[in-house]
Amino acid sequence: MTREYPVIRLWSKGSPPIPAARDGIGLSFFIHRDHKEIATAVWRALQTYLRAIPPGSLGWYGTDDGDILELDDKGWEIARQQILERPWGTSGNAELSESPGGGEISSGYVFEYEGHPLDTPFGKAPVNAVSFTFPTDYLQGNGAAHVRTLALELARELPFNFGYASFAIISSHGMWGAARWPIVEALLARYPGLDLHQGTGFRSILGTRALAPAWLTFLGQPLLGHLGGIDALRNALPFPEVSLLPMDGDRVLVTLDEWPDPIDTQTKAIPPQYRALARLMEPFLFQYEGEALLPFQHDTNQWLRRFLQP
Repeated sequence: MTREYPVIRLWSKGSPPIPAARDGIGLSFFIHRDHKEIATAVWRALQTYLRAIPPGSLGWYGTDDGDILELDDKGWEIARQQILERPWGTSGNAELSESPGGGEISSGYVFEYEGHPLDTPFGKAPVNAVSFTFPTDYLQGNGAAHVRTLALELARELPFNFGYASFAIISSHGMWGAARWPIVEALLARYPGLDLHQGTGFRSILGTRALAPAWLTFLGQPLLGHLGGIDALRNALPFPEVSLLPMDGDRVLVTLDEWPDPIDTQTKAIPPQYRALARLMEPFLFQYEGEALLPFQHDTNQWLRRFLQP
């Protein structure tokens, strides 16, 4: 069994246009620990990701000075150092992708990591973040059960407090920001189950809060405790499509459906399990605060609460 998904191919506004983003699966984890505590776990998770995707899918890496270079043997050693052996030791980061842009369309495999000490002065509520993406073809070719098992294997390596996997608009090196924004807005308005995957983009502001519910929603501490624990989740989610899988470290994986669902509102209503989990999570969802929010901040607040809207 497989499912059909909307084909999304976004190009940049410049001339000549280059590929900016595409459809795929975005998986992110947010970890409220110092970089030094989690660096080896992040490296192990990267090895798990590499074993699961086609050989050579990651071919380029981002340098500290903003360049993008070929991921040869020397590049892999630099990537390892970026995560494990920074000279200053307290932070690490890496971005590995299939292509730096150009050609027809990227294949959809991207790994990102941003790690710092929690007392870093950069950000209002810093948290470390690691992200993996897959093209929709990977989901359709291997099946949703395989992707869920892989996400769970990655999650077990990482002491997350929150994580999620969703059908998404994905890109490398933040290229979705170069796409024509009215097209992106129209897609997000039609498909509330479509995530605008930002990789590690919330790392400086998320803290121990959550983003919106998703196909796979990973809940750790202290967030799971704030929600009332697994019993509260069971009571709030009495739907046959939903499964709860307890994990070690007092964590849980909530699966809202057998397959990721874009939720095409032209043909169906938002499934009730998404709304129910959103209601339970509402007090702990991230939001920008203040009296004079910028337009993108206001839009983000609304988008993260899309399952709570009529």
